[in-house]
Amino acid sequence: MAETKQGAARAAESRRVAEEAREAEWKAPSFLKQIFLGNLRLDLIHPYPEPPPERPEFREFMGRLERFLVDEVDPDAIDRDGKIPSRVVQRLAELGAFGMKIPKEYGGLGFTQREYGEAMKLITSRDGNLVVLLSAHQSIGVPQPLKTFGTPEQKKKYLPRLAKGEISAFALTEPQVGSDPSSLATTAVRTPEGDYVLSGEKLWCTNGTVASLFVVMARHPDTKKISAFIVEKAFPGVEIATRCHFMGLKAIENGVIRLHDVRVPKENLLWGEGKGLKLALITLNTGRLTLPASCAVVGKRCVEIARTWAAERVQWGEPVGRHDAIAQLLAEMAATTFAMEAVTDLASAMADMGDRDIRLEAAVAKMWNSEEGWRLVDRTMQIRGGRGYETADSLRSRGEPPIPVERMMRDFRINLIFEGSSEIMRLFIAREAVDRHLAVAGAFADPKAPRSKRWAALPRMAAHYGWWYPSRWAGWGRWPRFSDFGPLAGEVRWVDRTTRRLSRTLFHLMLVHGPKLEKRQALLFRAVDVGADLFAMAATLSRAAALRRRGAAEADRAAELARVFCRTMRRRIGEHFRAIRSNDDVAKYATAMRVLDGEHLWLERGMAPLVVADETGEGASEAPRAARR
Repeated sequence: MAETKQGAARAAESRRVAEEAREAEWKAPSFLKQIFLGNLRLDLIHPYPEPPPERPEFREFMGRLERFLVDEVDPDAIDRDGKIPSRVVQRLAELGAFGMKIPKEYGGLGFTQREYGEAMKLITSRDGNLVVLLSAHQSIGVPQPLKTFGTPEQKKKYLPRLAKGEISAFALTEPQVGSDPSSLATTAVRTPEGDYVLSGEKLWCTNGTVASLFVVMARHPDTKKISAFIVEKAFPGVEIATRCHFMGLKAIENGVIRLHDVRVPKENLLWGEGKGLKLALITLNTGRLTLPASCAVVGKRCVEIARTWAAERVQWGEPVGRHDAIAQLLAEMAATTFAMEAVTDLASAMADMGDRDIRLEAAVAKMWNSEEGWRLVDRTMQIRGGRGYETADSLRSRGEPPIPVERMMRDFRINLIFEGSSEIMRLFIAREAVDRHLAVAGAFADPKAPRSKRWAALPRMAAHYGWWYPSRWAGWGRWPRFSDFGPLAGEVRWVDRTTRRLSRTLFHLMLVHGPKLEKRQALLFRAVDVGADLFAMAATLSRAAALRRRGAAEADRAAELARVFCRTMRRRIGEHFRAIRSNDDVAKYATAMRVLDGEHLWLERGMAPLVVADETGEGASEAPRAARR
């Protein structure tokens, strides 16, 4: 009973911290926010944002960057050695790559989000380790929060150093703290002079072993609030404890950082006391856009590899790509890649516009592109067969082209975990999806609210839902609406109807489950997936329409890919709706609890210990003895 109460208290504290950190207001419109409310606001994404005229300095940079990547970067050697050569890092600094997002006035290149995304796509096409180095430095490291929240003095002091090539990192995760920062243990104690003393340990700090500047999240013991600080590696008490190693991205400099009574000047507090988590979330709104851009270009590479091999490899008298089983995969791979690029370019363009709230679009772009990209990598491995599973070095030694599908798979897998795992992204999106309903009916649905407060919410609910709910059933989708999409207008009509259906479904779920809905994550996640797929469809259709309007040579082929993609999404969305209506979630949850309680240990019998103790006795197996009999 005591453990149950403690667990409930911890859960309540986690929700409180999360609610305090989230952006409660919607000061600008959001396409996805409206999707969940049943409104297809095409004006927010259509016409598809055209890239601005290419600046000569950007084209020159891209040319120099491509030559450098081809002539001086050996991805297989980097993977083999587990280290980015110092000369490569130095050349990146000389090119200005560490300052792509830093304004020119501070020595950076001053790229827009879309330009930065194009540069990161190009780098991804050569080596993922370099992408992590640069993205962790300027997408979530010191430059991004400093640009947004830093004082003029902080910017003047640090941005020029960062633009020249000093590497930065972001330190939030701890051994016992991942996506739930309510248990953050690193402390920030004020001194009589107004400075701060930081103590604690940070885990998996990307760039941590080579960074000279960190954004560190720490909790004030007195207020329990979390703040963000700029910490220099040179400060006494900063210890780089160890470097971590992973299954992929062998050369990323990821480490454990320990802070032993590190004195941080009060001038290095970012934004303000207690604003650390909100700073992190706002930073990630644009910071995580690098990842979907990288995923999109991996999709391009997968299509290239699969297409080439499927045309060359002959089995049963004809190329394998002409056999229906492989042809189906190729069609879906090409269509999905077109959609992935539509999603990432749209999200980046919306970030540059500055007049839209992109917190949901950025989260969906990250989640959706990383998951679709993983499917593409997996299918590329299947199509290449044994040559996909074989390492590039081994292929080279046998005289075959060293196509690195094996390395691609190892390197890509982290994208479903980096910068918010898929599950955390869905939780975040689900919370925002029901935000309006909570604002209108939250008091009535809250069992802890006083009865007077619950009854007082009824008039507001009646006024809102009396108009809103009937309007989610009616909508005009016939000609001439959506005529701008030409032959794809029917797909847009389907998106419009399904948007209203999604909003009704969310409303029905809240009516049926009330406050317990937050515990039914499987149901919410299916609704989130419908919204994400609708966003991808809308972005794809808008991009195809833009190519048609522009008279592009590839317009007809783009429409073909868009149509294939939309038909695939229609089937998948239908499956999500069916699973919302009929599922075995409750039964599976009960089974999972019995697994956790050890009632299925019999299933684990017949194995050797998972971990064997060494001569010091460390690393002893924790597997129950009964499970090993």
